[in-house]
Amino acid sequence: MVRGSIFLTIIIIGGIIMTFLENDSTAQNEKVRNPCVAGSFYPGDSTTLSQTVIKLLDQAEPPKIEGTIIGMVAPHAGYVYSGHVAASGYDLLKNKSINRVVVISPSHIAAFDGSAVYPGTGYRTPLGTIPVDQEFCKKLADQHSSITLSDDGHETRRQGRMEHALEVQLPFLQSVLKDFNLVPIIMGDQQYEICRALGIALADLIKDDKTVIIASSDLSHFHPYDEAVKLDEKVLTAVREWDYINLSRNLSSRVWEACGGGPIVATMIASERLGANQSQIIKYANSGDVPIGEKNSVVGYMSAIFYRTKSSSQKGDFDFKLTENEQKHLMDIAKKSVRSAVEAGQIHECSSGGYASLEKDRGAFVTLNERGRLRGCIGYVSAVQPLYETIRGAAISAALKDSRFPPVKKEELDQITYEISVLSPFHRIYDTDRIEVGKHGLMIRKGKNEGLLLPQVATDNDWNRLTFLQQTCRKAGLSPDAWKDAETDIFVFSAFVFGEEH
Repeated sequence: MVRGSIFLTIIIIGGIIMTFLENDSTAQNEKVRNPCVAGSFYPGDSTTLSQTVIKLLDQAEPPKIEGTIIGMVAPHAGYVYSGHVAASGYDLLKNKSINRVVVISPSHIAAFDGSAVYPGTGYRTPLGTIPVDQEFCKKLADQHSSITLSDDGHETRRQGRMEHALEVQLPFLQSVLKDFNLVPIIMGDQQYEICRALGIALADLIKDDKTVIIASSDLSHFHPYDEAVKLDEKVLTAVREWDYINLSRNLSSRVWEACGGGPIVATMIASERLGANQSQIIKYANSGDVPIGEKNSVVGYMSAIFYRTKSSSQKGDFDFKLTENEQKHLMDIAKKSVRSAVEAGQIHECSSGGYASLEKDRGAFVTLNERGRLRGCIGYVSAVQPLYETIRGAAISAALKDSRFPPVKKEELDQITYEISVLSPFHRIYDTDRIEVGKHGLMIRKGKNEGLLLPQVATDNDWNRLTFLQQTCRKAGLSPDAWKDAETDIFVFSAFVFGEEH
């Protein structure tokens, strides 16, 4: 009897030990990222945080959207500064049937290669723990060598700080959605190839409309109010016009500003491949717009969405035209700029002439012809400065810096005629049958190789679509058939061309 009791006791104790070990093992397998900016960027206790977010959402007045939201841009500053902008976008997600949210953040704390997908089980805020979609995260990391399961950026601590840009999005999501899983991504490298790889990987894995992608990004930093508004408008325009290639290039060269530009580009690429055909800026403001903000040094904020509609219009449809007076003004700038540079070695002082369309950043080319023969052609593919300044710079470069020709001499000036080509935004094209010879110019990019040909090049040489594609590949330093490669991007654009008779 005693022996039986001892045996029973051993079994019970063993069971208790096994249960303890199992629970301890489960606890060890749980890896939750705890909040790091609760109490600073947003309220630290759950009641106050919930009330704050609900109030911001109640005050939001976003436009009505007819379509399926696939991607979004939201700011990541402290709620007192950017919360009202973020709420305008997040309010559109209320009552949506969404069970997975991908949040893509820049890394303010650590520099590392590629994109880091959090390998843990959850992300915690004062409102609770959001489960990480571990299966999706593992599949995502398998898609491309630049995407890894890693703590980089997520758990990195530097000088007492941890990354805030992903975390601050979560209380809004917890307030507008129920029972969703999270895919947390931090980008340590925001160059175009990294953005492209992440965008394509997400698009390949997302199979329905129950996933939304959030790009966490602020805009310009620490400029005077009016200067910041002008600078931010450049990024807003690229988002409206769906020109993510120029957005990426201009952010990389630091002529535009957005600390989460890479997440925006990756979200645009993924949204495009998932069928989004419209973009809309929901709200723009900066830190100078709130009562405690100062106007002398502000940070810009944007809320924007990318969505799919049944509309026949496509993403970034763009029809750029200039009036006769605007054309004359640009032609006058081109001529005077060349004459001033050739005759006196000076830069011609010019302005937009009060024409608003000439103050917008646009890419453009200036072509010089002498007695009907090409004498120089230089342009700016990226929209990096106001159109009137672009024309001045391109005209001077065409006259003096085209390596195919010697610099223009004074005695040639009266023999030269001018042609100006103003470029539209660039849009990636998937079906090459949609390329219209004579209307579209082409830019082909694969890795770091890139080549561009204007629309008139194809018509001047009597090329068909195939020859146009092959010649643009050659211009990029690629094989003629590189346009067929899955790693090659084909962008189309149009050009508004005007000029003098040869």
